[in-house]
Amino acid sequence: MHAEGRSPPRSVIRIVPRVPRGALARLGDAMARHRRAIVAVQWLVVLVYGVLVAVPAFLALPESGASLVNNLTLAAQFAFWGLWWPGVILATMLFGRVWCGVLCPEGALAEFASRHGRGGPIPRWVRWRGWPLLAFVATTVYGQLISVYEYPQAALLVLGGSTVAAVAVGWAYGRGKRVWCRYLCPVGGVFALLARVAPVHFRVDRQAWADFPQRTPAVDCAPLLSVQQMTGAAQCHACGRCAGHRDAVTLSLRSPAAEILSSSVRDVGRVEAWLLIWGLFGVAVGAFRWSSDPLFVAWRQGAAAWLAEREWWLLLGTDAPWWLLTHYPAVGDTFTWLDGLLIPAYIGAVALMLGGALQAGVWAASRLARMPWTVLSLDWIPAAGAGVFVGLSLLTQTQLRAEGVDLPWLDGARAGVLVAAFAASLALSATRLRRATVPAVRAALAWLAQAAPLALVGAAWWQQLS
Repeated sequence: MHAEGRSPPRSVIRIVPRVPRGALARLGDAMARHRRAIVAVQWLVVLVYGVLVAVPAFLALPESGASLVNNLTLAAQFAFWGLWWPGVILATMLFGRVWCGVLCPEGALAEFASRHGRGGPIPRWVRWRGWPLLAFVATTVYGQLISVYEYPQAALLVLGGSTVAAVAVGWAYGRGKRVWCRYLCPVGGVFALLARVAPVHFRVDRQAWADFPQRTPAVDCAPLLSVQQMTGAAQCHACGRCAGHRDAVTLSLRSPAAEILSSSVRDVGRVEAWLLIWGLFGVAVGAFRWSSDPLFVAWRQGAAAWLAEREWWLLLGTDAPWWLLTHYPAVGDTFTWLDGLLIPAYIGAVALMLGGALQAGVWAASRLARMPWTVLSLDWIPAAGAGVFVGLSLLTQTQLRAEGVDLPWLDGARAGVLVAAFAASLALSATRLRRATVPAVRAALAWLAQAAPLALVGAAWWQQLS
C-alpha cells in the first residue's frame, strides 16, 4: 500500500467515495470536486477586500450627513466591523473555520505566495507557540490606540499590514502551505478555540482510512495537518480538500459539546488556555469597555486635572502621529499621550481582574477535580465566543444608529445570547465533572470554582449592556 504523504504514481487518481453519502457529506464532496470554484470565490473576496481596505484610506474623511449608502468609507467600516467580524465569529462557532479555508483573503494570498516563493523551511521562531496570544493582545490594544474601527487609515495599517506580513511569510516559507495561518495569524488562535463548539465538522474515520484498499495521493492540507490523525475542528480550515479521501473524511454533524468534552491534556496547551482566559475574557472585554466606562472617563479626567495643576503639559500634548495614537484634528478627534498610557492601563486592569479571577478559579477546580486546568478551561468557550460576538455587535448597533436605524429588540437579544452561552459553559463544566466520576462534594466545589469567576464576567457584560 502506498504510504500517505508520499507522491503517488501518475496512474493513481483520487477515488470517488463508494459508500452512501448524506446531504451534508455530499456538500463536503462537492467542495473537493469544485476546488476551482472555491479558488475563484477566494480571489473575488481578495478583490473586494483590497478595494474596501485600500481605497477609503486615500479619500477624505466622511462629511457630516454622509451615509454608508453614498460614502465608500462608511460602507467599508460597516462591512468590516459591522458585518464581517461578527459574521466570522458566528460562522466559526457554527461551521468551523470555513472562513479560513474558503473565504479569507489573507489565507488565499499567503498560500499563493508560498506556491511561488522561495520555499524555505519553516524556522523554529515561526513555530513558537506564544504567537497567537502575543499577536492577539498586541493587535487588539494597538487597534484601540489608533481607533481602527473608526478611521480607514488605521484599518489599512492594521489589516493591510497583517496581509503584507502574511504574503511575506508565505513567500519565504511553506512550499504551498499556509504557514502564516497555522502559526502567526493574530486571530488564528481565537478561531481555533471557537471552532471547537462548531456542530459541523470534517470527521475522520481512522479505521476506514486504514482499510482503504487502493493507493491514494497525499492530501494537500494547507494548514499542515495530518488529516489521518485529525480528531477535531480546532486547526482544520474546513476547505473541503480532503472530503471523501479514502472513504474516511466526511462533512458531518456532531454535538457542539463533543470536542470540548473529549479533549485531553494533549489537545490543549497552556498558551491556548491563556488566550481564552486572558485574551478573550480579559483583553477583549477591556477593549470593548474602555470608551464607554464612566470609571475610565473619571480616571482620565482626574489624571489630566492632576497634570494640569502641576503644569506638566507633556503628557497632555496631542502631537502624536496618527499611526501611533489617534490624531484627526480636522474632526476633533485626537488622543493625548496620557490617553496612550491610560487606555492600555485600563485594558490591562480589566484583563488582570477578570483573567486573574478565571485563572484562580480554574486552578482551584483543577485541584479539586484532579483534572488538568487547561482542559477545564475549555468549558468556558461558549461564554467567551458569545462575549466577543456581542461586543462586536455593539459596533454594528452604533453604525446603524448613525444611519437612523434603531433596533429596540437588539439589547434583549444580546442579553439572551449571553445568558444562553454562559448557561452552556456551566452545563459543560457540570457534564465534564459528572463523566469524570469526581466525588460529589469535590465536584460541586469544583463547579462553583468555575462558576464564580464566570459570574464576574457576566456582571461586567451586564454593566456594559445596561
